[in-house]
Amino acid sequence: MTSLKGEPAAELPIDLPIDAVKPVRPGRVIAGVVAALVLLWLVYTVIVNENLHWDVVAAHLFDSRILGGLLVTIALTVLSMTIGVALGVVAAVMQLSDSSVLRGAAGLYTWFFRGTPLLVQLIFWFNIGLVFPVIGVGVPFGGPMLFEWQANTVITPFVAAALGLTINEGAYMAEIVRAGIRSVDPGQREAAEALGMPHRRILRRVVLPQAMRVIIPPTGNQFVSMLKTTSMVSVIAGAELLTVAQRIYLESFEVIALLVVASLWYLLLTSVASVGQHFLEKRFSRGYAS
Repeated sequence: MTSLKGEPAAELPIDLPIDAVKPVRPGRVIAGVVAALVLLWLVYTVIVNENLHWDVVAAHLFDSRILGGLLVTIALTVLSMTIGVALGVVAAVMQLSDSSVLRGAAGLYTWFFRGTPLLVQLIFWFNIGLVFPVIGVGVPFGGPMLFEWQANTVITPFVAAALGLTINEGAYMAEIVRAGIRSVDPGQREAAEALGMPHRRILRRVVLPQAMRVIIPPTGNQFVSMLKTTSMVSVIAGAELLTVAQRIYLESFEVIALLVVASLWYLLLTSVASVGQHFLEKRFSRGYAS
């Protein structure tokens, strides 16, 4: 082919079909087959094992006592996470404050409750009556009391569990929220300040909405973890799922079967929470490149 001036025209590039063949990796195939066989063997062993007493599992799976403990587990999780997130936000804002007193108080809070075991905290709150037999509201520093209650009456196992889980969770959420706030470009705050927005409105309308993309994933993990962490309340007889399962197997001696029942419900709860976390992360990640 020639051009109008009689010179040979440049040939257009031709896209050749790519017929790539994926190489066979025998090691990967063998590993996959072995993993599948091991998984099938485990499932078969669990199903046919008569010592697991699947009939007992089926009989207690929807037992009214188990369902009652399940509701307590859900209530503890939702209550502890809701108040814990609020505490975490307050502590994170205090840590980022210009006041050294606020920073010190928030740092002391997160240091202490992240540094001591949750199990110790639960037992402490359950036995708080040994330290403060009477809980009241009044004038501080030895002044008169306006209202008084017996600690053993107020601090029930559920209240002690809620206090321990909530305050401990707030310490962890403080670090998560603080990291999320620091991930926001400082220019966003400066632009809002240039528009004359007050600090609280900047935090509420500018900083936190952008920080949610970073805060949501670890918060979702904390929620899933909290569903399982509530099982530690069994040490103070908190009437949650594991405590109820223990009470039943102490009567029937079906230890493994009742533990399987509790495990199945925990698996269901964490699976539902994981699905919710996925969609929540997707919602707050809109507008960002994946």
